[in-house]
Amino acid sequence: MGIENGLSGGRALKNLVGRRKSGFVSLLASLALASCSSSTSPSPAPSASARLQSIPAGDPAKLPGAKETRNWGNPYIVIRCDRVGLVVNTAPNEERILKPEELLDVLAELPASAWPYGRVVAILVEEKSAESEQNKIELRRSRGIVAGELEGAHVAIHWVPAS
Repeated sequence: MGIENGLSGGRALKNLVGRRKSGFVSLLASLALASCSSSTSPSPAPSASARLQSIPAGDPAKLPGAKETRNWGNPYIVIRCDRVGLVVNTAPNEERILKPEELLDVLAELPASAWPYGRVVAILVEEKSAESEQNKIELRRSRGIVAGELEGAHVAIHWVPAS
């Protein structure tokens, strides 16, 4: 009696408690490791399209008239054959030059104050009648990329007629 694995009663009890303690410590260590590894893996950043959804949809009642685009308060995009220009009301005298593929990411980074009319942009396509056929093709390509990206992100487009 009182002997387990050839040990006396007191030593057997100590051995049993020691094994349970080490099992408990192992369990805690594995839980801690699991929680650390899950918290250190970054969750994927939301897409530009998803970030733009946080901006309310465009409100037609707030939009200025067709001839009042000089006072446009939302992002204003100028599509040229070789680049896309972005003017924002937070820096109205600065035009940021972008590739058409970069536009959505840049728009998603703008502060909420850059969108007083909601999720709508004005676009002017700068077409010159003396441009070469290649430039006209590039202009149509850029226009298609920009319009497709914006429509895919549910950003309304206010087309500004060329003057």
